[in-house]
Amino acid sequence: MTVLVTGAAGFIGFHLASALLERGERVVGIDNFIHFYDPALKQARAAELKKRDGFAFHELDVADPKALEGLFERYPEIDRVLHMAGQPGVRRSITHPWEFLRSNIDGQLAMVEAVRRLPDFKHLVFASSSSVYGDSKEVPFAPDNRADRPRSLYAASKRAGEHIAATYSHL
Repeated sequence: MTVLVTGAAGFIGFHLASALLERGERVVGIDNFIHFYDPALKQARAAELKKRDGFAFHELDVADPKALEGLFERYPEIDRVLHMAGQPGVRRSITHPWEFLRSNIDGQLAMVEAVRRLPDFKHLVFASSSSVYGDSKEVPFAPDNRADRPRSLYAASKRAGEHIAATYSHL
């Protein structure tokens, strides 16, 4: 079977894809190369992964449901997703709110809608953020800490992604 890693050219996604390949997994990686981080660095990471056996890469926006549908049609063997993609940047979320809603909320919804239709799908891991805990004084953070007072649109969008994942898991 095959693992899909979203945000595969990002720091975490790149290292996850590399670790999966090292243990013999087949990996499909996607990234849309947003310009929050240096695109040349992300292009270099993607190029390094493309050299590896068992890896396929596609430039794709997770918030595009049709593109995701096409990806899953092309790779019906995908049975797990490590969903690392998302728009980063607490401060930027204040000045560019629509980017965060599209990437972090629309992208999460598009992903869970896509995988729920896969007959042999096993597991989705969603990367959230410690920002969801707002100004909590409880450290270290724990999954059962309160997360109902985000302090940025970035944090709110990641918390919304958590709620979307939890709802689809329940359904």
